[in-house]
This record gives sequence, structure tokens and C-alpha cells, in this order.
Amino acid sequence: MSDELLRVEGLTYCLDEDKTMLDNLSFSIREGSFTLLCGPNGAGKSTLLRILKGLYPVKAGTIVFEEKDVTNKKKVRLRKIGLVFQDADSQFVGQSVEKDLRFGLENLDLPVEEQNRRIDEVLRLLSMEDLRHRHPHALSGGEKRKLAIAGVLAMQPKIILLDEPFANLDYRSTGATLKLLLRLQNEGHTIILVSHEIEKCMAHADHVLVLDDGLLVEDGSPEKVLPRLPRHGIHVPHGTPPEKLTWLAE
Repeated sequence: MSDELLRVEGLTYCLDEDKTMLDNLSFSIREGSFTLLCGPNGAGKSTLLRILKGLYPVKAGTIVFEEKDVTNKKKVRLRKIGLVFQDADSQFVGQSVEKDLRFGLENLDLPVEEQNRRIDEVLRLLSMEDLRHRHPHALSGGEKRKLAIAGVLAMQPKIILLDEPFANLDYRSTGATLKLLLRLQNEGHTIILVSHEIEKCMAHADHVLVLDDGLLVEDGSPEKVLPRLPRHGIHVPHGTPPEKLTWLAE
């Protein structure tokens, strides 16, 4: 049986006749992998995440998930694929950490007992038990990012998409977030992470996709892709191989 979890074929997305955001993208994602999606500003990275999640419609192309065509099954993608937005505050709706986590679970029509089990589980997993009754907007930047991830985990998706998860975080919070993502991957989660700060996660990715002006211009291992990043306007510490970019998670 193939370990392929997600496959995209010929995906195209246009805002109008004169603006193509994504142009004929084709790639696949292995189950349990850590994919770094990078590229210059305006390349289409966030748009791609939102299409995969089911927030934007598929204009052309095919999305296959667990060997089933889910192109026109938005509800399946909404349930199976979790998305952590760059602005964590935009995801919060509850008046406390617990109520915020419960909101999404209530929308799944889960029994209260199952809601409680999942909330307790993610709070314990992310060491957030002491934040249960705090207001989300009173949390630190790193704690807000953890809550956004917790909200996604509680929904039990098969793939976790993250849009610039290190944005506006200090050194300590960035390291803690990366360590959490690596732990989730080790536990079997599939990660697709958008970041322009490739030095923070390149060493830990096993797959790299590069978008440039809506085109998929690179698709391969970090060792293969890293030397070619500068030609796409992506800064890389000079002469640094992927295995040396591990400083943040140490």
C-alpha cells in the first residue's frame, strides 16, 4: 500500500481572467512527512493552503486524499485537514482556552463526553492545563500559537497546515513551537509548513516545495533543493548544508 496521503494534480486557481494565483501545480505528500513550502511574497503559498483546506474553491485540477478524489468534497477536506493561520488571534472565538477548544468540537456535533476527552488530551499534550481558564487574548505570543495548534489538533485532522507559524514570535517561543511540531510529526502527524524563514526549519523537513509566481519550481529533498533556493529569491545562510541548520531545536 502506498504511503502517499495527499496528491495534487494540475491545480490552477485564478482570481480573474488576468490574475492566475496558482498555475498547474502537481505534487504529492507522504503520510508522516514534514514538508516545507516556501517562496517569495505573493508566490501563492497561503492560497494553496486555503485551497487544500477547503476554504477556497478548486477552479481546475484534482485533489486526491487517502486515494479518494476529494476535489468536490469540501467538507471532507475541512474535517481531515487542519489549518493554523499566521495570525493566531484570528482563530480565537471563545472567552477562555477551554471554551475556544470546545467551539470547534461542538460544530462536529460530538457528545460532551468526547469533547471533554479531546480537550483534556490536547491540553495535556501541549502542557497547557494551567491555561484552561485564561482568556485567549491574554496569552503570550507563544501561548497563542500553542492554542491555535491545540484547536486544530482537537479536531483530529490527518494533515496539519501551518502558515508562517514563527511570525512575531521571540526566540524562545519559536524554538518551543518547532519542537512541538517535530514531536507531532514523530507521533505520526503529517505537517505542511509555510515559512520564509527557512533557516528555522529546513534541517528538520524531509520534503521541500518552492512556489514562485504561482508556479511549482522546486519539489524534492532539502539536500536537492537548498542550493537552488537563491535563484528563487530565497535567502539561505551562505555555504550552509541542511544538517547544520539545527540550532533552533537543540
